[in-house]
Amino acid sequence: MCRNIKPLFNFDPPATDEEIHDAALQFVRKLSGTTKPSKRNEAAFEQAVLSIAKCAHELLGSLETSQPPRDREEVAAKARARTAIRFA
Repeated sequence: MCRNIKPLFNFDPPATDEEIHDAALQFVRKLSGTTKPSKRNEAAFEQAVLSIAKCAHELLGSLETSQPPRDREEVAAKARARTAIRFA
């Protein structure tokens, strides 16, 4: 799994449409093996991103948990601390 894939579920505030779109774009790039499709494949690439973003939005809306929402700033601070240790 890619290291830069970030969970989007159970955060306060919830994941934005832009974050979901960015995750879908990353997924399609990984599957297709390209960061920028050719002109010929551009429409299919963008349709895949939109379709996956829609599915991800539905998934995040239907998931349930008994855990309290995580704080985005706290999670980001922990990630920065891990990165500082890793690349020190």
